[in-house]
Amino acid sequence: MAENPYDLLGVAPTAPAAEIQRAYRKLAKQHHPDLNPGDKAAEDKFKQISAAYNLLSDAEKRKRFDAGEIDASGAERPQQRYYLDFADADDGQPYASGGAYSDFIDEEGAFAELLRQAQRAQANRRGEDLHYRLAIELSEAITGANKRITLPDGGMLDVTIPPGMVDGHVLRLKGKGAPGRGKGGPGDALIEIEILPDDRFTREGDNIILELPISLAEAVLGGQIRVPTPTGDVTMTVPKSSNTGTTLRLKGKGAPRRDGGSGDELVELKVVLPRPPDRELEAFVST
Repeated sequence: MAENPYDLLGVAPTAPAAEIQRAYRKLAKQHHPDLNPGDKAAEDKFKQISAAYNLLSDAEKRKRFDAGEIDASGAERPQQRYYLDFADADDGQPYASGGAYSDFIDEEGAFAELLRQAQRAQANRRGEDLHYRLAIELSEAITGANKRITLPDGGMLDVTIPPGMVDGHVLRLKGKGAPGRGKGGPGDALIEIEILPDDRFTREGDNIILELPISLAEAVLGGQIRVPTPTGDVTMTVPKSSNTGTTLRLKGKGAPRRDGGSGDELVELKVVLPRPPDRELEAFVST
């Protein structure tokens, strides 16, 4: 039996959606299979908290779970049947036919027709949309990537990340959600993108910021240096007499723009003295 989703995420049943999302993000980072290679317990825990978040992040599913209509796995709970449920029974006889309620049930009337329509709609109900989160690197958000999500049931879902993705964007994969009933088609998979922090780059709009250490000699004399970008290293010229804080621009090396083209990479120079100290430099400066 699946564990209560509120208990899995460590939140109260009255918790707002933002609190549930924060709790999920914290636990997902802690137990993500990519950060715990070979750890079966962490993988199982990740599947459980993902399934819990998928249920509670869907307002309709959460409402139905709180009402006892579905269980923690999203499966329908058996519901108590009332006399009206028997209005279209196989034998054509309404519940308590001829009894106290028979005057209120007319199979040829408008109420019976509405009941039949509701039953047909239920029999051909579209599948639920399923919600997932996918963490990607900043470089993958800029250049695009092909990723694979491990689903709570152990299955796999391949996701194509288009270039220029931003944090919090939701990708819709048509027909990759829960199966429908009867003639109802499957739902969709909704993939919310989370961009992980990068040790080298920060992003400001369509531009990428990089702080680059250079030697004192490179700062004073200038020269050619190698500079990392999200798409690979490039060569850049450092002007003579550059100081810490000097910003150089690499055109088109930022994030793709929606209207075409790309932002720039802004390289902020940081002069770094040699380690261990250079005795000749010390002597030169002291003269």
